[in-house]
Amino acid sequence: MTDINLYPSQIRRDIVRMVHDVQSGHPGGSIGTVEFFTALFFEILEDVNPDNFKMESTGEDTFILSNGHITPVYYSTLARRGYFPVKELATFRKLGTRLQGHPSTHDGLPGIRIASGSLGQGLSVALGIAQGKKLNNDKHLVYTLHGDGELQEGQIWEAVLYAGAKGVDNLISTVDYNNAQIDGKVDDVLSLGNLKAKFEAFNWTVVDIKNGNDLNEVIVGLKKAKSLTGKGKPVAVLLHTKMGAKIDFMEGDYRWHGKPLNDEQLEKALKQLPETLGDY
Repeated sequence: MTDINLYPSQIRRDIVRMVHDVQSGHPGGSIGTVEFFTALFFEILEDVNPDNFKMESTGEDTFILSNGHITPVYYSTLARRGYFPVKELATFRKLGTRLQGHPSTHDGLPGIRIASGSLGQGLSVALGIAQGKKLNNDKHLVYTLHGDGELQEGQIWEAVLYAGAKGVDNLISTVDYNNAQIDGKVDDVLSLGNLKAKFEAFNWTVVDIKNGNDLNEVIVGLKKAKSLTGKGKPVAVLLHTKMGAKIDFMEGDYRWHGKPLNDEQLEKALKQLPETLGDY
């Protein structure tokens, strides 16, 4: 079995190459959540079968990506996990591709269960799946990922209220807490205040992962979140990351939210990211 520690650097290489190739996409948040995706898909999710992916989410853990613009990390992780050929990453955002700029169910890309990108909707969808699992006596969990800027959307808080009030305790929702969105720092655009206290006030259990760019810490944190399910409350994970993490000229800079790398920047980035599993 491949060493899980080999994935983050390779996935980051995939991301910067994909975005550079078409001069389009969202590298910053993708790069910042590499450890989360690696932990989730290679360690945490239970009973998934990439060789026999079905749209119905029964009998396995389910993941819903709400901040759908970070497809580069999603696609790379799915391909490296075996959902579709790694070589298909070369078609990212090209004419006729299954790898569109935001996730789409139109072409049946394995691993994708909902079209997302209109921010704020993923948690509502996940609630329907989670409650469906309960009705079907399916003991598996539902996981979601959201950007912190996305939490400025009102629909998120309607869903948070509902999940807490109805005790949807087979749900783990992670917030990529990097304090960066397209227009600047989240604290400057529209501060979220004390996010931990807010979730707790809505009857959620909260887990803090202080270094969301440390793979081991993310795995430990998600396992802790998992252990807290089934106790009458949904679980929120505050994942503290850095946009563009592990690439020195990108790290912590909100301007990389949706900006592609030029030739020189790509070369600099790749020099900082060892090729561990082979480029596509």
